Amino acid sequence: MKYCRFQLGSRPQYGLVETVTGREEITRLLVNAPEDSNGDMEDVPTKRMEPVALAEAALLAPVRPSKIVCVGRNYREHAAEFGHDAPIEPLIFLKPPSALLSPGGEIRLAKISERVDHEGELGVVVARTCHKVRPDEDVHPYVLGYTCVNDVTARDLQKKDGQWTRAKGFDTFCPVGPVVTDEVDPWAGVLVETRVNGEVRQHGSTRDFIFALDVVIRHISQFMTLLPGDLISTGTPAGVGPLVAGDVVEVSVEGIGVLRNQVVDE
Repeated sequence: MKYCRFQLGSRPQYGLVETVTGREEITRLLVNAPEDSNGDMEDVPTKRMEPVALAEAALLAPVRPSKIVCVGRNYREHAAEFGHDAPIEPLIFLKPPSALLSPGGEIRLAKISERVDHEGELGVVVARTCHKVRPDEDVHPYVLGYTCVNDVTARDLQKKDGQWTRAKGFDTFCPVGPVVTDEVDPWAGVLVETRVNGEVRQHGSTRDFIFALDVVIRHISQFMTLLPGDLISTGTPAGVGPLVAGDVVEVSVEGIGVLRNQVVDE
């Protein structure tokens, strides 16, 4: 199943996304929020609406997480491009929900930063309460679906501060979307690509994760309870680079779609 969140009149709504005659359309409204389904999206009731082309809808970030949990340096080449060794266990940090940005929204460059970078990533939406997952337990029931994430980072502040809260946490520094889908398989490998003004900057596959998704979910759940709707951002391939005002940055994940945002000065 594939769904989005969009503005319909004065209200935000969740909508079912289907391919109709070669184009993606929002075909029905979801009566309940997907994160309230306990992972059983097939039983979420829907109601009729006049279909809208996904490309023409006023899309919102398709997640409303209590927290955004991110994995750092989960590709060897990305760790190496900044002179770091590959971590021996998942490197975890948080972004605040206030950093969320809708598809098509404007990434605002922080005035106090001299370098703001793009980081295209696969995002995972949590389906149900997840705590202390056992080593032999299947993690698939805890996954509601997957989406595109841009983990925008004030690189100079990240180096200056040592810990990453400020560098990662500015408003607009977490674009997400355009949809959430359960129709991809990160274990089999999906391509993650970032383009700036049409030029490919990053290109990688989830097959290259240092820590596979099941390892990441189990690790996080040992010290933090993941709640329905929480977002996990799984790490970025090599090729991160600076953004300037006027840039258009696109994060695409195979089987999901393209998350497109313009960059402006604060």
